[in-house]
Order: sequence, then C-alpha cells, then structure tokens
Amino acid sequence: MPHPYVLLSAAVSLDGYLDDTGPERLLLSGPADFDRVDEVRAGVDAILVGAGTIRADNPRLLVNSPERRAARVAAGRPEYPLKVTVSGSGDLDPAARFWHTGGEKVLYTTDGGAERARALGLATDIVPLGPELGWRALLEHLYAMRGVRRLMVEGGGRIHTQLLTQGLADELQLVLAPLFVGDADAPRLFGPGSYQGGRLRLVETRPVGDVVLARYQPTAPGTGTLPSAADHHWLARACELAERCPPSRTAFSVGAVVVAADGTELARGYSREGADPVVHAEEAALAKADPTDPRLATATVYSSLEPCARRASRPAPCARLILDAGVRRVVTAWREPDTFVAGADGSGVLADGGAVVVVLPEHEERAMAPNGHLIGS
Repeated sequence: MPHPYVLLSAAVSLDGYLDDTGPERLLLSGPADFDRVDEVRAGVDAILVGAGTIRADNPRLLVNSPERRAARVAAGRPEYPLKVTVSGSGDLDPAARFWHTGGEKVLYTTDGGAERARALGLATDIVPLGPELGWRALLEHLYAMRGVRRLMVEGGGRIHTQLLTQGLADELQLVLAPLFVGDADAPRLFGPGSYQGGRLRLVETRPVGDVVLARYQPTAPGTGTLPSAADHHWLARACELAERCPPSRTAFSVGAVVVAADGTELARGYSREGADPVVHAEEAALAKADPTDPRLATATVYSSLEPCARRASRPAPCARLILDAGVRRVVTAWREPDTFVAGADGSGVLADGGAVVVVLPEHEERAMAPNGHLIGS
C-alpha cells in the first residue's frame, strides 16, 4: 500500500554525534539552519519524533514563522503539521510540551502501550498497531487515514536507522556542524544494521551559515515483494521516459530502466526509441545492457507498463526477454489493459519464470498519461 514520502532530518558533529552527554541539549546548528528547518517543517504534512526524543529534549516541533503558518492556512492546510510520535510502551510524560503545543497529535503504539497511554491521559489520538510496532503499517496508516503525503522525521538515531535499514527513507537531509564531541557515550545518528548496499545519490549540498547541508536519496532497489523508497524513484524515472516516446495510435508509450542491486543504473530505454518504430521499452533497455554482466541476475527492471506477454511485431515478448536476460525482479506501475491484446498477463509469464513482480499503483496515473488517447482518458 502507498505510504508518505519520508524525509529524515538530522544535524551531527564532524565525528558523527547527535549530542553530547551534558545536561543541556548540544546546539549543532545556528540561526540560519533553524530557519531552514522551519521552512522544511512548513512544507510537510506531518513531523515525527520518537519517544526518546520527547523524553530527552521535550521538543515543541512547531512552525515558528507566522508568515509560513499563514501560507499553510491560505493553501487550505492546517496551521501546523500533524505531530507524530512512536512508543512501544506508551509510557510518556503527559506534561511534555509535545502534547500541548501546535495542532493535532497522534501516538502510534502497541496494544499494551495504548492501554498505558490512555491511563496516563495523553492529549493525543492513540493508534495501536497490534502486539508489536511496524514501520510499514504505521506509514500506510498515516497515508490512508491521516492524509499524510510528506513526512519529516526528526529523530532520534534509532528511528533513522530503522527507516534506512528497512528501505523506507526517501531522502536524508544531513547537516554537518563544525565541531567535535569525542565522547563514546554520546548518541550517534546511525547505529549498526543491515543497510542497503550501494552509494546514495547526492541531490544537493550547500552552506547554511557555518554548517553544511547535504541531501541524499537512496538508490538501491528493494528485494522480493517489499518495495523500497528507491523503487519509487526508479519507477518515476521510467514514467518520465514514457513521456519521450514518439506518439503512436497502435502501441503504448512505455519507459524502462534496469538497475543493479547496488543502485547502479545499467540501462534505460523507451518505446520506439531511435530508428526502430516497433521496439518496446524493456527491449530497448536490455539491448544496451551487457548480456554477460553478472549484475543482471540480481537487478530490477522498472517498467511504466507491465511487460508484454504477447506481441505481433517481434518473436519474443518483453516478459520473455527479461527472463532470458536473467532478471528476476520487475517493478511496474500499471497492468496492461486489453487495448491491443486480450487477456494480457505479462506478470503471469514473469511469475511462471521465477520472477517477482511488484506493482506500485500510486504511479499508475503518470504511467497512463502518455497513453490517454489509447485508453479514452
């Protein structure tokens, strides 16, 4: 199911610490960066911190600028983003500023934690997720039940680590402060875990006062049926490629990208690319990949439309070309309609060949857009 765009926000010392061990919070950023964070907060639907952050820092998590709050209201949004916290135990201080400032709040917890939170009289909507907390269930609930499309996560380090290792973080906004902590007992931003392989994509870097902001996006595809944040990025790229297709009244416009397990793009293509008026997107992309590349065995093919199971223009349909290339994971936005082939089922051909097919319907509208003249929309 869909979930919000998850933006992780943190500031660290040059040696990677979130704080020191003193009684007061270590201020890693300056006024210019505090204003930048306020601007980011004003642009999201919800802000999330863990229970540990509430206990340690007693944050308010507000949009401080009156002008930014007014702009939210003028756009039909609440004055403040929804404030979200997570606690398995539900044992939180009812007097914390988190509950008594800003707009709406929600606590995600376990069944047992919900009982404790209600007994404490916490001033919040309490949502139990079952006997254990699960990030996918939490994010899906925020999307479906609270309308959250963009979520800012401000800590702590354990939550950032969990979201990254589970492939659920779409972006990391990291501020590097020009100081050292040097205390092994101080909290670090990231802990040990099974992080996805490969290098993150650098989106932006710039000075903000005396700190440096670096924005990164993960690139590594998910594994199996569980989509990762990077799956959404690569499928969006495939949909962009579909918009480049020469128009046709007898064939769909489709884009495709082949990505290695470490997030390296191996090839891309789109329908009717170059001088070939009948080439399909997956076919065009795979033709550019080295067929002896061992990375294909663990790669993912992203296609804006389900790979074809049958075609008249070439002997081998795209589902078969994918299997013959050794690829065993496909992510697509849109199942092929019966416009040209009745009972099209490329996903079935792929599954019979041992491939996993993941459909991300939140990209369907964009995938359909270049084909509106063919499907009556």
